[in-house]
Amino acid sequence: MVATPTFLSADDYLATDRERPRFTELIHGEVFLNTPSLRHQRIGARIQFLLQLWCEQAPGRGEAPLSVDAKLSDGDVYAPDVWWVCEANRPARDAKHLVGPPDLAVEIRSPSTWRFDVGMKFETYERAELPELWLVDTASNSILVYRRSSPAAKTFDVALEFSDGERLTSPMLPGLSVDITALFDR
Repeated sequence: MVATPTFLSADDYLATDRERPRFTELIHGEVFLNTPSLRHQRIGARIQFLLQLWCEQAPGRGEAPLSVDAKLSDGDVYAPDVWWVCEANRPARDAKHLVGPPDLAVEIRSPSTWRFDVGMKFETYERAELPELWLVDTASNSILVYRRSSPAAKTFDVALEFSDGERLTSPMLPGLSVDITALFDR
């Protein structure tokens, strides 16, 4: 007999917040566990630090925390490694999770989840109208950036790759510049 996977709704998944292990996500109704490496966590912490520092340099730039649940559809709750929202999209002070995508999601490569990051999660982020996605590839020491050329763009219509010797910038984050060489030297 073959077991059929049980679809778990986003609301049911979010209701298990206290019972479920850390580093889980709901992807198309199934729960997946990711155990990030130390390097993964160092890179994520550095990106979060740079984004938060940028936010604090001028009022009204929003916030850039580490991982939090983001409900993107009835069967998808992702926890981007780092995320940023502009001031207008900041969640309520007592919010337990995001409803909808942040303005920027950063996913860092883990052996157990990279196939989802570049596949199903990429597609879900795009459908959920995420403005910008950074896929941090620790195998190639590069960052794949997907963004929309305008808020009206239906898909990620800009694709860039930043690698050794380059600096990542974003039109959403004027003045922020991420040194790729220094980032991966962790």
